[in-house]
Amino acid sequence: MVTHVHLTNFASYTPAETIEIVSRTGVKKGNMRADKVFLSSVSAGCLSAFAAGSYLIICTSPWLEENAPGLLHSLGAFVFPYGLVFVVLTGADLCNGSFLFTAVAALHGRLPVWRMLLHWFLCFWGNLAGCLFVVLILFGYGGTFDEDPFKSKVIALATQKQITPTWVQIFLRGIGCNWLVALACFLGLQGRDLTSKIAGLWLPIFAFVSVGFDHVVANMTFMPLGLWIGTPGLTIGLYIWKGIIPSLLGNIIGATIFGGGYYYYMHILGAEDIYVDGAPYVVKGDGVPVHNVPRDLESSGSSVVDK
Repeated sequence: MVTHVHLTNFASYTPAETIEIVSRTGVKKGNMRADKVFLSSVSAGCLSAFAAGSYLIICTSPWLEENAPGLLHSLGAFVFPYGLVFVVLTGADLCNGSFLFTAVAALHGRLPVWRMLLHWFLCFWGNLAGCLFVVLILFGYGGTFDEDPFKSKVIALATQKQITPTWVQIFLRGIGCNWLVALACFLGLQGRDLTSKIAGLWLPIFAFVSVGFDHVVANMTFMPLGLWIGTPGLTIGLYIWKGIIPSLLGNIIGATIFGGGYYYYMHILGAEDIYVDGAPYVVKGDGVPVHNVPRDLESSGSSVVDK
């Protein structure tokens, strides 16, 4: 049987419709050309690095650091989400979002696992390239953080997030981080208008930054910048082993299990087919997915699939 979801609320999609959109988005992203995925990921890394730089600037206030550290951290957390907003609204590819979209599409049987893993691989390295470009060329040679108190803030944050915590702590913080990032992507798709989308994206990111969770791509700005500045005790090897690996693994688990896996289990597994804006999930004769096709155009060599 097929469930026809009628529009009863023009402000947002239902949770079931939203996870269906997540699945369709994952199929589209997973089938993109490799060169486009990589360039899109470079753009996402750059946008994320801009937000990380803004966070560092906002959080550089010695008086507030001493007298109201919670307020200062909250101010930085309030500013940081604009990075993900820019990424999502421009259609760029952040690996943290890819962990949600393509995993749900794979669980749904619409995307081969190898394509999911390829998309993760390309997104990760593209994000790293974008972050390093901003850190080295714009922030580094640009001298943005060369002088105190900004230099001291970079060193303090790198020490706090990389040197002080244990491997397991960073791993667990990575899970919490991408659980909330997955929620942000979900809510961003659930809204129909621009304001709702921005609000949906903003609040979960504010949450993860305010409690100090670890985002592998955000740390691609913080840690390389710490290395550029000369943070005592911070090395490339330490960053890879105790920074990239645990936060990456935690982010994958947070998005695929606590995020996409949960929503898939609740709203798709064993459920009837979901129509979005009156359109089913349609695959053309050559296997290429077609999105948001009106019901009266389902023919012409296309077929509705039962996934």
